[in-house]
Formats: sequence, C-alpha cells, structure tokens
Amino acid sequence: MSQASVYTPSVNANDYLKVTSAAITRIAELLAEEEDAATQLRIYIEGGGCSGFQYGFILDEERKEDDTMVSCPVAKDDAAYKTRTEIHIYIDPLSLQYLTGAELDYKDDVEGQRFIIRNPHAQTTCGCGNSFSLKEEESD
Repeated sequence: MSQASVYTPSVNANDYLKVTSAAITRIAELLAEEEDAATQLRIYIEGGGCSGFQYGFILDEERKEDDTMVSCPVAKDDAAYKTRTEIHIYIDPLSLQYLTGAELDYKDDVEGQRFIIRNPHAQTTCGCGNSFSLKEEESD
C-alpha cells in the first residue's frame, strides 16, 4: 500500500487518507484519458443512499481554497506514468471530517470494477459499499 502525502494551506503533512497502489493506478488511468492536465479526482460525502450518507467521485479541474489535497506518486511501471507522474485527490472540509483515517482502494473482480472506501467512521455499510451510516458518537 502506498502512503499518501497530504498538503493543505493550514496543516502540515498528516495521514488523512491512505490510498492503495491499485487505487492510484486506476485514478492515473482515468486522469490519463483527460485532455486537461489540471483535472484530478474529487471525493465527497453527501446525504442520501440506503445507509444515510454516500460517497461521491467526480473528476474536477478546480481545487478550491479550502480543499485538502492528497498527493500520490504514480509508479514508473504504470502505463499512465507517461502522462501523469502524480495524482491528486481533492476533499472538501465537510467530507474530510468523515474520511480522515479511511483507506481508498480499487477492486476489479467478479463483482465488477469499483472504488472502495474502508472508513473507520462507518458503523454500517450497504451492500454496494457506496453508502454508510456513522457510528453513534459521531452523528451528534
């Protein structure tokens, strides 16, 4: 697993989000298809889904001033390394509080292709893995 580096305007490097090498590879592949080199991945959390909250993933060209940016180097043997040597993941402050300590992974198996977030703040997760509820002490 690759250890992510985090850069924020007001905080030194901390371990907000762990990103596996499988996730870095897939993100780099997706970003390599984009013509705009400024395009990066944004992860966010919103209300809804079958368990209360759901994860969202979009490609975004703009880092907002209060975003946390997680930076991960792309392995030199990845095909996407030719176009991206590093990927960035943007996380807004509201989502960050629920993602701190989580791990982003990518799976390609008989169940399909998908990003998976292993979140220590989640009490329950729905079957698809895109929706979760918070542990009791965190929902107040």
